Amino acid sequence: MLRAPLQRLYERLGPRYPRVVLAFAFVLAFFVVGGGVLLLNLYVDISLRTFWRIALVSAVLVSLEVGAALWLGYRLVRPADRWLRGDRTPETALAAWSALAGLPIDLLRFGRGIPVVLNTVPISIFVTLELDGTFLSFLAITAGALVVLAYGVFLRFFVTELAMRPVLADVSCALPDGADLGERSVPLRTKLLIALPVINVVTGVVVAGLASGDPTLRALGVGVLVALVVAFTLSFELSALLARSVVEPIQDLREGTERVTAGDLGVRVPVLGTDETGRLAESFNEMVAGLEERERLREAFGAFVDPQLADRVLEEGTVIEGEEVEVTVLFVDIREFTAFAERASAAEVVTELNAFYELVVPVLVRHGGHANKFIGDGLLAVFGAPEHLEDHADRGVAAALEIAEVVRRGYSGRLRIGVGVNSGLVVAGTIGGGGRVEFAVIGDTVNTAARVEGLTRETNDTVLVTDATYALLRHEHGGFAERGTVTLRGRSEPVTLHVALAAAGEPVARRRSG
Repeated sequence: MLRAPLQRLYERLGPRYPRVVLAFAFVLAFFVVGGGVLLLNLYVDISLRTFWRIALVSAVLVSLEVGAALWLGYRLVRPADRWLRGDRTPETALAAWSALAGLPIDLLRFGRGIPVVLNTVPISIFVTLELDGTFLSFLAITAGALVVLAYGVFLRFFVTELAMRPVLADVSCALPDGADLGERSVPLRTKLLIALPVINVVTGVVVAGLASGDPTLRALGVGVLVALVVAFTLSFELSALLARSVVEPIQDLREGTERVTAGDLGVRVPVLGTDETGRLAESFNEMVAGLEERERLREAFGAFVDPQLADRVLEEGTVIEGEEVEVTVLFVDIREFTAFAERASAAEVVTELNAFYELVVPVLVRHGGHANKFIGDGLLAVFGAPEHLEDHADRGVAAALEIAEVVRRGYSGRLRIGVGVNSGLVVAGTIGGGGRVEFAVIGDTVNTAARVEGLTRETNDTVLVTDATYALLRHEHGGFAERGTVTLRGRSEPVTLHVALAAAGEPVARRRSG
């Protein structure tokens, strides 16, 4: 209800806002003390002149107390001035938050003696002297004045806390994640809630014990008891302020939770205090920051490795035990890139390679594979690990053909590639040491694919497929033509090769060797 008007007032006043609302909160003391003087006039027979003398002295004393309290409050606000005036760094935000979030409690802690010394005791002495009262009268008047003071202090606390919320909501958005917000306060709201009835009961007992046969004292006792009834009525407003101080932060948490559920990990709830609800809001922000960091890590990790592998590592840890699986391996290499690299600058070489891989890698991902290694002007792609795929051969060949097509369209003949495709058993898992590991596929299958890619330069073909892959295909893929049997370096057994006609630019026809 009050959040929107306070927010508008904060936007209007800017850096002056904390001091203006502090002045308003402390001016409430005049109304509280004025109400006490009126109650005294109702239940004690005093002259009009005496009433105005008591009212005037009370106003002067309250002015002194308010002035001292404002001086203290303005000093407590001072660490927030740099942030409020535009110097908005994480350091000034932390200083501003510490000053403003702890302001209501610090006012109670450092200023608890000011109202008693400058207000309650002097007024009680003056009223007793004006009424020609006894020491017992002084005690009764002081007891009633302390009740009024207690409610005034509690009212000042909640008004100050509520008024600071627009600034704290603004400041807390600039707090760095994981910032040390200092010591936590005790559950102050619980103590205040308990203190209200305790003050009433204790004061009632004191008044009942003091209200003896003295008519003046008895009248004062009745007045104080009536003041207690009025104080209980005032406690409803304090209870409303207390409820608002608890409910609003919980509403912020509920809205923040809903946004996190919807996928918004950038949400932060304002940390509006140093008490229990402030601690809960801070814990919520730390939790969401952890989730956001985990998501950034997953995205960053996924930029270096296959996203499926990144998810698996995050779930299982960095050690993925090697397993023997059947996969299809695809080697892609740019022809005559070494000559280009000799002529171009390093920046031009990197730009050219990044542009090339920007075309190629999405094709691999669309077909269920991943780029396992970038090797200068070439790459190794794997289909079937870490995720097992029944049709890894078809996926690998389809990806090779699409890569040939997108390169042809994208470079219009200015750049040529060779692709070697082979299938077979490999050992797939993480290898490395010293805290550095990588997911790798190892075996003769990988070496053969690399050798086949090298042969594309001799045969002048774009895509060459080994007989091991050819035998696993379930689809035609535009047809194939046999390129003969060759003995590859490092292998004792010859390998039969097939050229993909769709990538060779020949008429699409199914030509399979017998």
